[in-house]
Amino acid sequence: MGWERVWLGFARGLRVRFCDRDVALGRLLRLAEEGGWSPWVVYGPEGCGKTSLFRQAVEVFRGCGYSVVWINPLSEDVGERIVATEDVRDLIVSVMRDYGGLPESLAKLVDIGIAVAYRVLRRRVGGRLVVFADDIFQAVGLDRAETYVKALLNLVEHPPGRYEKVAIVIATSEGVSRERVGRHSWAYLYAMWNMPKEGFRELYEQIPGDKPSFEDVWRWTGGNPRFLGKLYEVGWNVDRVVGWLIRGRSIDRLVAMLPEGERDLLAEAVYDPDVLWENLARREAQDLVCRLIERNLIMEMFDRVEDAWIDVPPPERDLDLGIGRRFAWQTPLHREAVRRVLNV
Repeated sequence: MGWERVWLGFARGLRVRFCDRDVALGRLLRLAEEGGWSPWVVYGPEGCGKTSLFRQAVEVFRGCGYSVVWINPLSEDVGERIVATEDVRDLIVSVMRDYGGLPESLAKLVDIGIAVAYRVLRRRVGGRLVVFADDIFQAVGLDRAETYVKALLNLVEHPPGRYEKVAIVIATSEGVSRERVGRHSWAYLYAMWNMPKEGFRELYEQIPGDKPSFEDVWRWTGGNPRFLGKLYEVGWNVDRVVGWLIRGRSIDRLVAMLPEGERDLLAEAVYDPDVLWENLARREAQDLVCRLIERNLIMEMFDRVEDAWIDVPPPERDLDLGIGRRFAWQTPLHREAVRRVLNV
């Protein structure tokens, strides 16, 4: 499409142009134009590109005449934890002043972002507003996820001023939050997966220097841009990244704690994650699925229909990448980390 691509911090010392995700950007625009009567919650694997999508979407919506507020509490850049278009940027300063300056609490930062959105709506009649809320569930805690979704729903249903369009988009990597939010009628859920192969190739080609073949990198990452960046940072040493996953997700402790039935089932799921679905009537399968989702190792998949996905869905099954019809490993690297601990 015709919008200018933003530059993104990708890995240590490397910036790249945003690429691909035209389907997602077009869908977000279409949904906003249709009118957002409920927030949209986009969930997907860690590192699949949700934050980059939002960063690009800010520019796309700005160019389409929207006022934009982006709440990004986990950003390493303090100056980008609340971002707004020029027409409403002064409201950030005003709200910050009322809250006594930049808060130390991430949850309070989310409160400030929502307060900015309310003041945008109260400020004038007419106009269009979109609010992007990035990983706010991690900032406020999963036990408060539903409360914040309801607060954002109220912003859409009962705005303090008359606006032509109001849209709220929330992104999360927390698989557990899907059930907490989805059990209410407060939001529409959309899934997002790692990058499609050709879009991922475009990103891969922006990486300088000697590197493994594209097919090797694709088999390791399954199109996940964050893990592409991590491999680049460690000189393409797959063992280092797998070891980091094992330690970071405490996979060795997870496996050591599993009863024999769950351990055997996990060994099967390494080669076909759909065995988890096929055995869900068994208590050990239910417990294992919960453990794997809590550690962001697997993701439960939606049907591959347009209304379920914000971007291009993955194939129905691709066992080389660890993708099943009902469950998938977040990346092949996650699967490899579990396989090595199991020694299967």
